[in-house]
Amino acid sequence: MTEYGSFPAARPRRLRVNPVMRRMVAETRVHPADLILPAFVREGVEAPVPIAAMPGVVQHTLDTLRKAAAEAVAAGVSGIMLFGVPEEAKKDAAGTAGTDPDGILQVALRAVRAEVGDDLLVMSDLCLDEFTDHGHCGVLDARGRVDNDATLERYAEMAQVQADAGAHVVGPSGMMDGQIGVVRDALDTIGREDVAVLAYTAKYASAFYGPFREAVGSSLTGDRKTYQQDQANSREALRELALDLAEGADMVMVKPALPYLDIVAKVAAASDVPVAAYQISGEYAMVEAAAEKGWIDRDAAILETLTAIKRAGASMILTYWATEAARRL
Repeated sequence: MTEYGSFPAARPRRLRVNPVMRRMVAETRVHPADLILPAFVREGVEAPVPIAAMPGVVQHTLDTLRKAAAEAVAAGVSGIMLFGVPEEAKKDAAGTAGTDPDGILQVALRAVRAEVGDDLLVMSDLCLDEFTDHGHCGVLDARGRVDNDATLERYAEMAQVQADAGAHVVGPSGMMDGQIGVVRDALDTIGREDVAVLAYTAKYASAFYGPFREAVGSSLTGDRKTYQQDQANSREALRELALDLAEGADMVMVKPALPYLDIVAKVAAASDVPVAAYQISGEYAMVEAAAEKGWIDRDAAILETLTAIKRAGASMILTYWATEAARRL
């Protein structure tokens, strides 16, 4: 005879009984509209250049970049974040190629905007590191240190040329003090109140940036620990958040994503604007390398990582899998 009320009375497994049940009760969903595709465009190449440490990712030509943007639109991706890779000879101490209206990044912005119009948010990395011969995110003083305030002047000019080239969103990523306020003022000064600012609010000095250095042809020697955040600190991220919001950030970001999910959660809890997280090159490379070895299920791992970032509180995710993941979602 059945004994009713016997232990266990609560059986959470009932809500995991099959895929349809699990889908129905899922607390977190990743949607194609949550995704932003970072993309690299290289000056002076006639064919895409594979990035060895990031299988499947390339330095685009203008033509292949336009194609990638169109594919992102078709997949339902919301944005594309552009990074320019100039010819080596055009790099200098001030990163002038980054503010040249005919520099590779501005040319790419115009090309992509002409391709997709307003169907895809065209976003632009606002930083000097790709364009300086020393590889730092700002100009250097006489002692070789990054000069915060002199760099802000360069960022203001970058914001204006990127807006003129068609950027819907600019992403100041150099972690200079006061960068959001200066960029916002620079845009407003030329009547571009419509251009949004995505603040790299908590950008940590990370070992996971390694493959990105190859992707942008970085000239960096040394590190960026005097301006990027210390990996040991979390309260500091909330201080940076408060400053960026006060200076007019429309959106804020945590970078990297997976090693800093606790920071994503804290920033999301404290922010009254949308929060992005950047699943960076090293995160991508680890999954791809392990999958190539047959050690993990690649497709399942991609979705799991994206779900984890969304579950932590990110509204938007920058990921090199954006178009592929959007198609599967």
